[in-house]
Amino acid sequence: MILGLSAATFGKWLEGAGPRKAMFASAVCFALGFYISYLGVQAHQLWLLYVGYGVVGGTGLGLGYISPVSTLIKWFPDRPGLATGMAIMGFGGGAMIGSPLAVKLMAHFHTPDNVGVGSTFLTMGTIYFLFMMFGVFTIRVPREGWKPAGWTSMTHAGAMITTHDVEVNAAFGTPQFWLLWIVLCMNVTAGIGIIEQASPMIQELFKGTIGPVAAAGFVGLLSIFNMGGRFFWSSVSDYIGRKPTYVIFLAAGAVLYWVLPYTGGNHWNSVGLFVTVSVVLLSMYGGGFATIPAYLRDMFGGYNVSAIHGRLLTAWSVAGVLGPVLVNYMREYELRHGVDKAGAYQAVLHFMTLLLLVGFMANLLVRPVAQKYWRTGSATEKAA
Repeated sequence: MILGLSAATFGKWLEGAGPRKAMFASAVCFALGFYISYLGVQAHQLWLLYVGYGVVGGTGLGLGYISPVSTLIKWFPDRPGLATGMAIMGFGGGAMIGSPLAVKLMAHFHTPDNVGVGSTFLTMGTIYFLFMMFGVFTIRVPREGWKPAGWTSMTHAGAMITTHDVEVNAAFGTPQFWLLWIVLCMNVTAGIGIIEQASPMIQELFKGTIGPVAAAGFVGLLSIFNMGGRFFWSSVSDYIGRKPTYVIFLAAGAVLYWVLPYTGGNHWNSVGLFVTVSVVLLSMYGGGFATIPAYLRDMFGGYNVSAIHGRLLTAWSVAGVLGPVLVNYMREYELRHGVDKAGAYQAVLHFMTLLLLVGFMANLLVRPVAQKYWRTGSATEKAA
């Protein structure tokens, strides 16, 4: 939640300060969050852990998430989806490095009197700070008006690409912003339906066939497709357009969520089909995160795209709370009314289908931004 609130709060400042200052602030806050958490562990104060890792570290995380967006779009105006997809793929893939590193560091610092958590916080905070500072000192913004050699414009099928800029506060008041907010919120809420319950779900749908070790492998596979989907789908969107890409996410996703519970032991009993459907859904979940910055660039121009993206990420914050609450409430409700553990997932997954259909309708309603929202002095709106 703090990530989204941080991105929304400081996005406007980021646009004025530039990516280098924003990335420096991100590095300081993120590392400071680990250091405060270290103090919390040493003092046995849980509230310090929440303040450090949750609030301060989360603020740095939000700043770091949106800092590269406008810079990458300026360097790759011909392939904004690919550019932002690579950056957000890196964000998603960080857990694949951070989690095992944390485990190894805790094992290294472990003693009979100390589990090693505090020292791990201190070490990881320093490592993250050093690597993030490398990004701070190497980032560059292209000169005003720079374009790749031989490139003139983006006019592909299904595109609604503006050559006009919309300021962040004006964008916040457009129907397009709130339609895309709904699209992202529905896509993320549905994705959490699989992520949160992945391990118990596959074990309960295939009881006696899939154990904890295989389930852990399944969760790892979902993470790989979540990360890979960020690069794949955002790159695809450069060719077919952002709106058609989200049509695929939301329409195909709705069908796959409806089908998923029937792949289990009470129906088709196909582990292979269950895994295939799940990894496709997670690739589209990740793709939704990576494609939305380019969608915002298409709709509102590049002038305040990081700030607009930051405000849109409040949809992620809402979904991060809404998704688990909905999934857990519906599952417990089904279990209380006599439905078995495997069957309880059917209502949950079918509800995710309805959420994606809401997002699908919101995406269909997206149109080019009206002239009254344009920033004075920018170019004329063009839609292909």
